[in-house]
Formats: sequence, C-alpha cells, structure tokens
Amino acid sequence: MGSVRAVLIDIDGVLTVSWQPLPGAVEALREIRDAGLGVALVTNTTSRTRASIARVLADAGFPVSAEDILTAPAVTAAYLAEHWPGARCALLNSGDIAEDLGGVTLVGGEGEHGVPDVVVVGGAGPEFDYGALNRAFGYVQGGALLVAMHRNLYWRTDDGLQLDTGAFLVGLEKAARVEAEITGKPSAAFFEAALAHVGVDAREAVMVGDDIESDVLAAQRAGVTGVLVRTGKYLPETHRAASGEPDHVIGSFADLPTLLADLRERSAQQ
Repeated sequence: MGSVRAVLIDIDGVLTVSWQPLPGAVEALREIRDAGLGVALVTNTTSRTRASIARVLADAGFPVSAEDILTAPAVTAAYLAEHWPGARCALLNSGDIAEDLGGVTLVGGEGEHGVPDVVVVGGAGPEFDYGALNRAFGYVQGGALLVAMHRNLYWRTDDGLQLDTGAFLVGLEKAARVEAEITGKPSAAFFEAALAHVGVDAREAVMVGDDIESDVLAAQRAGVTGVLVRTGKYLPETHRAASGEPDHVIGSFADLPTLLADLRERSAQQ
C-alpha cells in the first residue's frame, strides 16, 4: 500500500455500542483528525439519518459532521436515482430515514398502481413481522426488483447480539428465487463512493470495521487495506471461519493511531 491519506470507519461496534463511545475512540479519532488524514464514517446503519448520527456522535465528543458520514440509505438513494429513476419503491425498514432518501418515490404498497417497481429492504426491527415480509414476498413474486441496503446478520447492542436484515433477507431471497441487489457494505459500489467522498485512491486508504466479511474483507477486495477490531460484533469463531484474513487486527479503535504510525514508518522505509 502507499502512504495512508484517509481512514474509512464503521461506526457501530467500532466507535460506539448503542451509540455510547467505546473506550479511547473519541481521543483516537481526534488524533487522526489532527494528523490531517481524511475521514469518512461508512455505516450500514438504517435507523437514523446522517444528520441524526452526526448530532449523536458530536454530543459524545467525536469531531464529526454530517458531511463526514456515508450511510447505506444515502447510497441506496443514489443507486435508485441512477439505475431506476422515478421507480415506485416500497420500503421495509425500522426507523425514519426519509431525509436520506431524497428523490426516491416511496409508496405504501400496490394501491391503484399495482405492484411497486422496487422493494427496498433496510434495517430490521419490529416492523419485520410476518405480514410485512409476506407483502414484500408477494411484490417480488409480482415482478418487483429486490434491493437491500445490506445483508448483516446481526449487530451488537447493550443487550448483546441482535438479529438484523440478513437473517430475514436470506429467507425472502430463497422463497422468491431471486438475489437482492446490495447497495451498502459489502458492495464494491459503496466503497467506491466512500473513496470518492474522501478523494483518495484505494491504496491510500484503510477501512476499520468489526464485521470481518462486510467491512474488512469487502474493503480489501476493493483494494483498500483492511483493519479488523476486536470490539462490537467481533467473534473469534467468525474470524476463524471467514473467507479470508484481514490485513491487520487490533484490539480496538483506540489502537488505530499506533497502527497508522507504524504503516507510515514502513512506507517511508520503502
């Protein structure tokens, strides 16, 4: 890799758990900012808008603004605008993210216009009940495209690991005999958007995440150096069973400035 010029950072499980800062995370991000590195917070979080996330993080002491945050809903909106402009979209999601879906035409269901053009699946929650999933199944059977913001199986909260979209999406795909278009991590398009956001090449960036497949190995496939943290949803068994090996593994985000200093030193010696 070349000299590191930017850091892509997952939020949940890396900087925070249940939106509370992990030890040393605020200080580490400040140190990274002070070093002049570009920063993009890249998250599959679908329960909050970019502005809401920025407020919560700033209140906790993180030096971030909404402009630093790239969310799966925002990338999904851009994907739909490019590939399916004007499409009528039925959204299944837990949380109000309409602000980040600007330009997307959201409809309640079939109504007088028939089956929606696209079923958009966001983050899981109580809304993912039998009725909602069965309606989505019916729409896809009727010809609607299936788009999912991510396929994460679970995430970590104060109450432990909680089921996420992937646990439901797999069944929906199998039943409807289709494969969803994924717009958030681990899609290559998401990482391309993040690199464009910070204005660097893949070899000049590192990606820090707690999900070995969707965060780290997906970034490495895009040419970005991957850094896995042992916080959040990290489990030793998922690490051992992963489809590849991270470029680097650290205890937590608090250890990142030291790793970046080591990488700079190695680059200078080459």
